[in-house]
Amino acid sequence: MEKQITKKYDNGEVTVVWQPHMCIHSTICFRGLPSVFDPRKRPWVTPEGGTTQTIVEQVKKCPSGALSYYMNQEIEGPVELEGNTVVEILSNGPLLVYGNLKVKDALGNETKKSQVTAFCRCGHSGNKPYCDGSHVTAEFEG
Repeated sequence: MEKQITKKYDNGEVTVVWQPHMCIHSTICFRGLPSVFDPRKRPWVTPEGGTTQTIVEQVKKCPSGALSYYMNQEIEGPVELEGNTVVEILSNGPLLVYGNLKVKDALGNETKKSQVTAFCRCGHSGNKPYCDGSHVTAEFEG
């Protein structure tokens, strides 16, 4: 199993958490807020480039959950959503589930997920049951 790296980027009010192993490279982050998310720069996340509100709004749009956030005055941890769970099928891509979930693996281990979770539909992900973007190279249609 590959090492799962987590990186954190802080503007003083909000900390953006990036888990690259979960990223499906949808490009939603940098198309939506390029002043903060720019994959051509190092570091690629510069929270000084946006307001806390715009950063939080953009992170909430991440379809894979690779980007999350927490407010620095709160205890570090995922931000849970209120409301109903919504399931969306992305054309030629993953199954997106919006909401608070418990995912149980074959051994009975539970993982809590919130905001958006992308589940593999193509069968090629190296991070099953989650999508890792392999549908692109596999040319998945569905």
